[in-house]
Amino acid sequence: MRTMRWARTAVRLVLLVIMALAALLAPPPPSWLPAAAPTPAAEDDGTAPAVGRAWPVGVRPRVLRGWEPPATVYGRGHRGVDLAAAPGTPVRTVAAGRVSFAGRVAGRGVVSVELAGTGDPPLRTTFEPVRASVAKGDEVAAGEAIGTVEPAGSHCTAPCVHWGLLRADTYLNPLTLLPPWLLHRPSRLLPVLGGAAPG
Repeated sequence: MRTMRWARTAVRLVLLVIMALAALLAPPPPSWLPAAAPTPAAEDDGTAPAVGRAWPVGVRPRVLRGWEPPATVYGRGHRGVDLAAAPGTPVRTVAAGRVSFAGRVAGRGVVSVELAGTGDPPLRTTFEPVRASVAKGDEVAAGEAIGTVEPAGSHCTAPCVHWGLLRADTYLNPLTLLPPWLLHRPSRLLPVLGGAAPG
């Protein structure tokens, strides 16, 4: 009986040591991740409530360029996030809402969606360059396709979709729409007692 208790205690200690080592050796989060959990009404710090339920393209796409708020209204910056996406990739809404614009702006296809239940004025996401499959006024569900990435019109050096977020005329960080479980890649545990790592 004592041996079994000692064995259980030893296993617990080994697991605690492994978890502590995994936490210490884990790489730091990428710079484009929001630093803290967003708060519902924090327009002044560039965050928004985490109402998102899906990435606009793919599953955890590569962020080519993060959100860089300008120092002044007309200053230099990057008012959105560029996500790697090949031409023809479906573009999806991150949350439920209504299409407020679907058309061309300066030769680029743009789709804008007002997100339901996000206050007054509501949050509005924008995507470009996108060949729209929806029209102004359409109701869309979270994760629903609203178009595909166009082959031309992107400002990125690699194929991408630009994802923006606004409340009225104020640009916010669109990544703060996504809850942590969508932003972070799942952790991988180290093998126990020299076993092979999972493939």
